[in-house]
Amino acid sequence: MIDRANIFIILPYLCLLFIGVVMVASSSVYVSEDIYGSPFHFASRQIIFFIIGIVATIVALSIPSNLFLTFDWVILMGSFLLLVALFFPGVGTEVNGSLRWIRVGPINIQPSEVSKLALVIYIAGYCVRRLSEINTSLGFFRPLIVLAFFGLLIMSQPDLGSTLVIGALVIAVLFFAGISFFQFSLLISLMGSLAAIAIYLEPYRYIRFISFTEPFENFYGPGWQLSNALLGIGRGEWFGVGLGNSLQKNLYLPEPHTDFIFAVIVEEFGLIGGLIVIFLFALLIFGILVTSIKALELGKLFQGLLAFGAGILIAIQVVFNIGVNLGILPTKGLTLPFISYGGSSLILFMFLMGMVLRINFENKIIK
Repeated sequence: MIDRANIFIILPYLCLLFIGVVMVASSSVYVSEDIYGSPFHFASRQIIFFIIGIVATIVALSIPSNLFLTFDWVILMGSFLLLVALFFPGVGTEVNGSLRWIRVGPINIQPSEVSKLALVIYIAGYCVRRLSEINTSLGFFRPLIVLAFFGLLIMSQPDLGSTLVIGALVIAVLFFAGISFFQFSLLISLMGSLAAIAIYLEPYRYIRFISFTEPFENFYGPGWQLSNALLGIGRGEWFGVGLGNSLQKNLYLPEPHTDFIFAVIVEEFGLIGGLIVIFLFALLIFGILVTSIKALELGKLFQGLLAFGAGILIAIQVVFNIGVNLGILPTKGLTLPFISYGGSSLILFMFLMGMVLRINFENKIIK
């Protein structure tokens, strides 16, 4: 009998990876031709990232999950050092005013993506070691100090979107591990207040935040990205204009292969296509949560929290990305997991999925 968690994890996972490769090839044609003179520059690189990601999934699947608990501090410090290294002369690479990448030969590493994986592992390990203390003042604030250091470094790039993602991730895992509702509410209020201050103090963030409510009033200004995304979504109607026939990706919609790839999906495959993608993500996240709950039932706290953190991280990033594409949330530079172009994001999310599959495998061995 086929395990239910396997169906809810492997099937949508493979479907999303396939959709990602196809849609990066479709959405990047014009921008790739414009920048590199070749319509398939981004598509060919995404296939290479995909192959590396398969290796990353296999590697993670072959590592006993308890090993991540043993080395969680090592992984966390490695991620922290990568973030610090960005600010050394000649190490960090600045693109569009943001210092977010470390170039190693032909490969660009994005430390903020590495930090998401590292924090999932660390916070799960911390909750296991300090489970009896997380409702005390000291036990509650220790992981927040770590989060503050990471948040400051990521905000300095600047990258408010990734800062919000890691903040929401840590808060969600702490709440799942057993912090009180009062502590949870306090953290949510604090994060919301800090985000509001960060938006208010930076004029470009404030303008972007205000303009997303009425993007067409600022069509040729800060509303340009969202306006073109909404035009593409509107053109898609129910069944879309067909694969490869998107108009907005023809240098109208900025970042059609990364931040706004969902708008291209809906334009080419319609509302039905967009809902299928959302359904696949929902199925995947459900399967990961089933794995998490099963691990907890078997008394494997670290594995349960790690799987939960993986599911929440994917869910948060999906909500942020699709929310931005639909104009529900202000524009942020966050990828759509498994689908958007980008080596760091794709490989690390595929590694994360390998960890989840390993936990699911270990659950069945004990059973």
